[in-house]
Amino acid sequence: MAGKLYMVPTPVGNLEDMTMRAIRVLKEADLILAEDTRTSGVLLKHFDIKTPMQSHHKFNEHQTCERIADRIEGGENIALVTDAGTPGISDPGFMLSRACRERGLEVECLPGATAFVPALVASGLPCERFVFEGFLPMKKGRATRLAELAADPRTCVIYESPLRLARTLRQLAETFGVSRPAAVCREISKLHETINKATLGELADYYGVNQAKGEIVIVVEGSGKQDRRERGGVAGADENEQLTKT
Repeated sequence: MAGKLYMVPTPVGNLEDMTMRAIRVLKEADLILAEDTRTSGVLLKHFDIKTPMQSHHKFNEHQTCERIADRIEGGENIALVTDAGTPGISDPGFMLSRACRERGLEVECLPGATAFVPALVASGLPCERFVFEGFLPMKKGRATRLAELAADPRTCVIYESPLRLARTLRQLAETFGVSRPAAVCREISKLHETINKATLGELADYYGVNQAKGEIVIVVEGSGKQDRRERGGVAGADENEQLTKT
């Protein structure tokens, strides 16, 4: 009888975000695949999980997917975790899931931690419809993709490195308009979590002189009334509006 692949979310910050079900699955699995065994080792030790662990990351997943699928087909239950969050969301996981599906093997993804959902909800921007962009293209196709997103009426969610944050905010302000409402969410579920809400122009100015640290999620309101006001002659936000932090 074939086994199963479990995609197990792990906390993006606070270890208390780990679910009881995730702990049980990791304890009962025959093997845990980890993006970084050192990072996951800390988590496993905290929850007294002694399951054997093996490295599985973006640099070796092309070579290992079929061998892992062989083991699942042979009856092993294997759990995949990444450094933080849900496997497959801007992290390794898709290739192994696809390999299992192509063989008719069962894949079960547990609900749990991910950075973009709390960032989206806490931003105060519309969240009934949104587009999750992940990381933007670094070079080729970047300008085209930004233009497409600028015209999208849905709230846009973007992951970004703190080292590239100021540059990306400038590009967003240039493409979306300086008065488009947005939020920069930093270190979700961690001790120094901050959510800065303002316009893209204000955020670009702020992070142009204030270096951000940690993991970043950018949330930008979709196109709509704000853009029509800007085309009608409003160059930016109300000059009395201040950058707010929560």
